[in-house]
Amino acid sequence: MYETIEDPLPEHIRYRDEGCDLYPSCLDCPLPRCRYDGRERRQVAKELRNEEILALHREGRGVRELSRRYGVSPRTIYRAIRRSDG
Repeated sequence: MYETIEDPLPEHIRYRDEGCDLYPSCLDCPLPRCRYDGRERRQVAKELRNEEILALHREGRGVRELSRRYGVSPRTIYRAIRRSDG
């Protein structure tokens, strides 16, 4: 009644675990899903951007400068700073 599907992935292949810019190894990554999968990818990118914004803000960069640099509204910059400090 049910058809058996053969394993589509080769079992005897050398896999190069090169990780990503967050973690050097996919197999040791603590994320529940790969950062390159769908919506989570955007969320991780946004979090990284917000960390950079906060670091630059702490160095004395202004909201308008950061807004232009990242191509977002000043409100987005304020939001990133507030969420990171909270």
